[in-house]
Parts: sequence; C-alpha cells; structure tokens
Amino acid sequence: MTRGLLRAALFLICWPLVVPARAQVPAAQKPPERFPASSAASPQTNGIPLTLRQAEALALKNNPQITIGKLRALEARQFVRETRSALLPTATVSLTAVDSDPGSRLSAGFLNNPILFSRAAEGASVNQLITDFGRTTNLLSSSQFQAKAEEQNAAATAAQIVLAVDQAFYNVLETKALVGVARQTVDSRQLLVDKIKALTDAKLKSDLDLSFTRVDLARGKLLLLEAQNNYEASLAAFSAILGFSDEQNFQPVEEQINIAPPTSDVLPLIQTALAQRPEVAALQNEVEAAQKFGSAEHDLWRPTINALGVVGQAPVRDNNISSWYGAVGVNINIPIFNGFLYNARAKAADLQAEVNRQKLSDLRNNIARDVRVSWQDTNRAYERLSVTQQLQEQASLAFDLAQARYNLGLGSIVEFSQADLQKAEAEIADTDAKYQYRLTQIVLAYTIASPK
Repeated sequence: MTRGLLRAALFLICWPLVVPARAQVPAAQKPPERFPASSAASPQTNGIPLTLRQAEALALKNNPQITIGKLRALEARQFVRETRSALLPTATVSLTAVDSDPGSRLSAGFLNNPILFSRAAEGASVNQLITDFGRTTNLLSSSQFQAKAEEQNAAATAAQIVLAVDQAFYNVLETKALVGVARQTVDSRQLLVDKIKALTDAKLKSDLDLSFTRVDLARGKLLLLEAQNNYEASLAAFSAILGFSDEQNFQPVEEQINIAPPTSDVLPLIQTALAQRPEVAALQNEVEAAQKFGSAEHDLWRPTINALGVVGQAPVRDNNISSWYGAVGVNINIPIFNGFLYNARAKAADLQAEVNRQKLSDLRNNIARDVRVSWQDTNRAYERLSVTQQLQEQASLAFDLAQARYNLGLGSIVEFSQADLQKAEAEIADTDAKYQYRLTQIVLAYTIASPK
C-alpha cells in the first residue's frame, strides 16, 4: 500500500517532465550542447527548384556524352558522302611548265620512251566511273547503314543519360528525405536526453538511464552525419550528370505520382524491348553494314570500267607540237592476281559480319535477361512497400508502448532505447522503399525503351 502511494506521488511529480513539451531545466544548470546543424552539410532550402523534366532537358543540352553521340552521327553522314563521291565524275585543272634538254628521252625505268619537250600548258581532265559491277554501291549502302547505326547509338546514349539523370534525381530526393528522418531522430533523442537529465538531477532517474539516452543521441548524430554526407554526394553526382563541373544549388522538386502495381506478365515487355531498344536497332544496322561491306569486298574481283577525257592548250611548246590537245577514252581494269589480297579481304569481311550477327544475338539475350530482372525487381519493390509500411506502423506502436511503460516506471531504458532504434530503422526502411520502387520503375521503362 505504501509503495503504491509512493509510486503515484512520484508519477504526479514527474508528469510535467515527461510530457511531449520540452522539460524545464533549473536555471542554475546549463542546457546540454545541441548538435550543430551546418548549413553546408544540411539540405539547402533556398536552392533552384528543378523538376525531373527540366533536369532531363538540361542534361541532354549540357552533357558531353550527348554532344559526342551527335558528332559521331554527323561524322558517319560525311562517310556516306565520301563513299558516294566514287559514283560522281572527277574533274581536275592542271598547270604544267617543263624545262628540258631539247629532244631528250626517258630511257630508264619505263617500258615507254617518251620525248621530253620544254613547254608551258594548262588543261582539264575528267574521270567518270561507268561501272564496277556493284562494289561502290555496296560500299555506299554499307556506309548508310553505319550512319543509321551511329544515329541509333546517339539515341541509346541519350536514353542512358536520361536514366542516369532520373536515378540521380530520385537519389537526391531519397537522401534528402533520410536527412529529415535522421534530423527528426536527433531532435527527439535530444529532447529525451534533456528530460532524463532533469529527472536525474532531481534524483528521480539513475545515471544509467542518462548514459543510455546519450548513447542513443550519439548514434542519432552519427546517423545524421552519414545522411548529410550521402546527400552532399548525391547532389554532386546530380550536378555532374547535368553537365556541370562543380556542385550546383539545385533543389529537385518531387512530383506526385500514383503508385501503380507492375504488370503481371513479362513476355510483352521483352517483346517491346527487342522492338524498341535503340541498341538493337544500331546493331542490326551494323550487321547490314557488315554484310554490304562483305559483298563489296567480294566485288573486288570484278572489272572496273572508267571513262576518261582531257583537253588543254600549250602556248609555250615545241614547234612540232600542236597548241591544242584533247582526247577521250575508256579504261577497263580486270584483276588477275594480287597475292590473294582480295581473298583475304573478302574472308575478313565475312567473318566480321558473322561477329556482328553473334553480337546481335547476344544483345537480344542480354536485353531479355535485363527486362526480366528489372520486372522482378519492380515486383519485389512493390511488395516491399506494404511490408515496410506495416513495419513502420508496428515500430511506432511499439515505441509508444515502450515510452508509456518507461514513463510509468514499468519498463527499462534498454527496452525504450531498443524501441526507439527500431522505430528509426523502420522509418528509414519505409522512406527507402518508396523511392526504390520508383527507381525500379524507371529502370524497367529504360530496359523496354518506353516512356516513364
């Protein structure tokens, strides 16, 4: 009976010290030192707001990889023009002046024996390919397919940059949210330390309780430091992927997106990926380019027919030479033997075409695997949402019960500390689950080349 009355009296005396409001500390005592919140280490609140679409547009404009992809595509188009030039006539203008020993001849090094005359002349020559029986047209087709492949590679690079931007964007949001959770944990534990300190000074709690609460506060500070460091690292990575060399003061703006369950069948996703992924289209064009190049290398054994024409005037010449000259002709080159060079080139081109076909087959297999893995990750992340939410609710309930038991003197500080730790871990897990599900959706959309 006496112990019951004493416990009730102590509860009434201590009740103002354990209510949610901050405990009143005696004036003679100095309050415990607060955890410093550095403005450089905490999430900035006055940064430049940036939506996901704005971030993607900024990266596509500034990121050097995008520029590299576009330049390679432009370079490939110039190779098409270079190959097509073989089908067009070649015209040159020549100016020639020769001073020679009169009447001398070339006598060594050649089968012909031309006479050398002192002269000064100008003239023009035209050379037009009539046919090489398909070699040049095959080379032109090969370069065109290669140009299309580079365009698809540029599109694939842009998709990879957009994926990296989305991942960095949500990583910044997640780390910022975790900083908020850690800061809230530190504030609540600091409040608890202040209360226990006041109770300890009043000889109502033991020094052991105060030590446990201070240990929990130190853990919370470490958690906050790690969260702030992760936030700063994610912000630096976000700035880099946007094309900036230094960290920018951006504040990602989170969009409200309805959480929808993933699709139940993965096979349509795989088919969509194989039909829409730019990497597949690029490698298909490379296979076509290699096949056309192989045909062109086989065509080296075919004859080449050219039409030639020259015209000109020699105002300074020997008197035996006319002042005007002109001629037209046809030249036919028929390859006979060149040390098996053409055979080796054709065989190498065929092998390269087979290599590209095998690469395409391997890419298809890898894409199908990536889609399936991404789909499974999305399903797992979706199921994790409800689990972490239940975990947070149960951890919050357990914390409230442990706090009530501790306030009534029915529970130990160890029990209360453990409940507080579980509550913080559950909040972190729930926050992480929400952003991880969104990230898995983004990765799945990338693997099937579909809008997010």
